[in-house]
Amino acid sequence: MCQGLESLPVSCLERVKELKARLGSFLLKQELNLSSKKEPRTEDALKWRTSFQNLLAHKDGLCAFRTFLQSEHSEENIAFYLACEDYKKTKMSSKLCSKAKKIYEEFIDADAPREVNLDHETKSITMKNVQEPTCSCFDLAQSKIYTLMEKDCYPRFLKSAFYSELKP
Repeated sequence: MCQGLESLPVSCLERVKELKARLGSFLLKQELNLSSKKEPRTEDALKWRTSFQNLLAHKDGLCAFRTFLQSEHSEENIAFYLACEDYKKTKMSSKLCSKAKKIYEEFIDADAPREVNLDHETKSITMKNVQEPTCSCFDLAQSKIYTLMEKDCYPRFLKSAFYSELKP
């Protein structure tokens, strides 16, 4: 009969966590190499520490952060944020309705496959906004998720093996 991880001795659990972090770092480096054909420069990786916005503004920083979130099973946050950024760039008002509905169903609806963590009031306001979509109908929800990532996920990213292995 297989035993769960909780039945392993502490030293084994620590080793499993270490191996998971190393594997994640290796996969991150592979992904960064595929996206830019080179490792991020040390100066770039150090700029990511100065602000969350600097991290998101840099292609490799965004890639590293997304990979980190995937390792924590919370990649839906950055996916939602980026979907909202793309949505705001929609030029044709005829496409707003279908795009808004798709984002709502994927990230906000109670049965959403990639539901983000929003309070009831924000969900209600967003649902009402999507009824008559504008370019700003997701602004409140996007702002809440941005703040969540900035205050919670970003500090963890900076302390992670993913980040520490990218800088000297």
